[in-house]
Amino acid sequence: MARSSLGPGLDGILVVDKPIGPTSHDIVALVRRLAATRRVGHGGTLDPFATGVLPVFLGQATRVVEYHLGDRKRYTATVCFGAASTTDDLEGELTPHTGPAPERSVVESALNAFTGDVSQRPPAFSAIKVGGRRAYAMARAGEEVALRERTVRIFAMTLLSWDDSDADRPIAVIDVECSAGTYVRALARDLGERVGNAAYLGALRRTMTGPFSETISLDLDAVRASVADGPDGLRALLLPIDAGLEHFPEVALTADELAAVSKGQYIRTEAGVPRDAERYRLRAPDGSLAAIATPVGAGRLAPDKVLVPPRPDPASVRA
Repeated sequence: MARSSLGPGLDGILVVDKPIGPTSHDIVALVRRLAATRRVGHGGTLDPFATGVLPVFLGQATRVVEYHLGDRKRYTATVCFGAASTTDDLEGELTPHTGPAPERSVVESALNAFTGDVSQRPPAFSAIKVGGRRAYAMARAGEEVALRERTVRIFAMTLLSWDDSDADRPIAVIDVECSAGTYVRALARDLGERVGNAAYLGALRRTMTGPFSETISLDLDAVRASVADGPDGLRALLLPIDAGLEHFPEVALTADELAAVSKGQYIRTEAGVPRDAERYRLRAPDGSLAAIATPVGAGRLAPDKVLVPPRPDPASVRA
């Protein structure tokens, strides 16, 4: 399998701490340039004003991005009461609310209503397509955008701090753990409505996405510094391709099984299938990740993502 790479063929996951300003696409473009590698993708969009954990997948790791798209997320959200926003965040046009501001106890109590499965109306300024057009493009053009509500799951919402130094516009900082696809700015909007006021998202930081947390994320200065002597310096910062996929059981392959897997053929492993699972990580005799496979019954595994080039059959090599 030929690499679509300009440089050293970097394969792995770079966990970036995205700053305010650039889009997720901008971060991907920067990493692509620094790594001199075409194959780069990311695991979950962050808006330009948001910061925090952005997993960036390089080389062969781009083939496992789909397994992370459903990962749960965790955010620190700053919710500003006393005004509504056309975009549900700080970038929209604000309309002040004339009613009394909510008390801390009222907001804290209201958070309980947002846990579990919640029906959520996405913001009008979102990337959702309506009749083939992006909702945000329609909203910017002054068109009315009617988006269907969707069900998301909120695992926890906890009030971290409360600032009512401006009595008419108190600010809550909230820890949110939620399913993929949740719009935190819609949570801010809905929280304002629930307490009889208005609110918008004033700041957002993603502290976790699936197995990747801010404790292992790297700022852009560290990423840039790593390539001072060339793209290969980035290698030391990369997590393995299968980082975060530990819930896929491992199966050790023999040389014969590796040869079959490398050609996309299903196998019935000598080691056996360790337990019922949706997918498995197949490891070559040297311990490297050879493929992600799915069970097809009768103890057989079919390669879903093959991560090694075709290997000759060991018997033919010996002959």
